[in-house]
Amino acid sequence: MVSFFSLSTFFGRPLSIVTATTNTTNTITTTTRKLLFSTSTTAMARVASKPGAGGKFGAGGKSGAAAKPARKNRTVPKSENSTRVQTLRKNMFSRAPPPLRMGRLRHLRHWTIHRAWQLFQRQQREATSKERQRMHAGMHSACEELRKSIGPEGRSEGYLYRVAMAKEGVWGTSAIPIEYVRYQTEYPGAEPWKHDWKKL
Repeated sequence: MVSFFSLSTFFGRPLSIVTATTNTTNTITTTTRKLLFSTSTTAMARVASKPGAGGKFGAGGKSGAAAKPARKNRTVPKSENSTRVQTLRKNMFSRAPPPLRMGRLRHLRHWTIHRAWQLFQRQQREATSKERQRMHAGMHSACEELRKSIGPEGRSEGYLYRVAMAKEGVWGTSAIPIEYVRYQTEYPGAEPWKHDWKKL
């Protein structure tokens, strides 16, 4: 609810706006006219600048270039139509590419090459698995022979196996075991076993 006092203040307050007119002698004449129904104050009225004035020192003082530059306003945030935002949205929400459309013979060639590559990869995996199984079986049989054999100088059965698994003095007093040369990580190394490794 608007009071009568605020309405009377609103409609009764005049605004003085300074307008500049230039005559033939380049003199400035100011006229004042009142505008009713305005919410702007008199201090907000725009004042015409004097021609030829070089900063606050005037035409006879220092040049306007030496004066302090006006403070720039804050940069307006970029809208959604800016190039950077459009590029980000295009990359993030891009549609899936359409499926390949090939002819019958081209599709047959593509399928043949794809199946041949899968067959080659399967053969490689099987060969690697067989080689690892062979190595594991050889180590298992060697450990079984050590476990069943009797130790020297009246040692009990399985003495050689226990000594082999303890690995005491194999790497010397200050050497590092081959298992700890690489950092302990959660993923396997590029080379699981170093066949060319030799004791220093």
